[in-house]
Amino acid sequence: MKTILITGASSGIGKATAKKFAIEGWNVIATMRSPEKENELSQLKNVLVTKLDVQDKASIQEAIKSGIEKFGTIDTVVNNAGFGILGAFEKSTDEQIQNQFSVNVFGVMDVIRAILPHFRKKQDGTIINITSQGGRVTFPTCSLYHSTKFAIEGFSESLSYELLSQNITVKIVEPGSTESNFFNAVGMAADQNITAYEEFDKIALDNWNKNDIMTSTTEEIAAVIYTAATDNKDQLRYMAGRDTELYFGIRNEQDQHYVNYMRKAYIPEILVKQNK
Repeated sequence: MKTILITGASSGIGKATAKKFAIEGWNVIATMRSPEKENELSQLKNVLVTKLDVQDKASIQEAIKSGIEKFGTIDTVVNNAGFGILGAFEKSTDEQIQNQFSVNVFGVMDVIRAILPHFRKKQDGTIINITSQGGRVTFPTCSLYHSTKFAIEGFSESLSYELLSQNITVKIVEPGSTESNFFNAVGMAADQNITAYEEFDKIALDNWNKNDIMTSTTEEIAAVIYTAATDNKDQLRYMAGRDTELYFGIRNEQDQHYVNYMRKAYIPEILVKQNK
């Protein structure tokens, strides 16, 4: 029986992924910052719910140790934990910038560094990094979030070449808009002294809600993650969601065409004219 460790498993994609693998007969190490609050996954016999905060290296090591002690090994790690900060970049604070990268980039790197000795020792293992459609295409008001996801895309691709030498596989899953609590965990750029972007932020976010019509369920995204973990393919990237396929298709046709599409879809013409 194979074993998977999942970060950010308290809700959303992480929780759906934990359930999916448990149903499919895997041992699951479902990690989260507050495991004492979890009362659903903990009822499953092949699931270990334990603490892991990607900003706490000691908790990462302890979760891996606990998982190996209970199940004997870890075969796959899914780096899912993450959050977003929305709003014009100039309004973001130093603390917000540091925190965004601490969780979405450095947290992923720290989990990978912690599991690699185990994977190298057994010369086997799979790392699945959950990025986003926002790791290859961009939306207004999301510059901080996009920068972290673009970073993980590049990091994962390069890492995949390095780890081939150790028979370790790296894969990327790119979810689109998902019915999860992601937006409940989103923060807004917090510098209240800068008011120049108020109209832009409001219109851009309103247009985002208006255009967000191809939302996937967390179960649909979890199914793609399961495929990535079990298909034995050399494939690096896995698109997840119809909106991801749409935006990637437009972007791949021609880069400027994509930029023009996004400007028309999300930025009112009146604002463009005002700034010419």
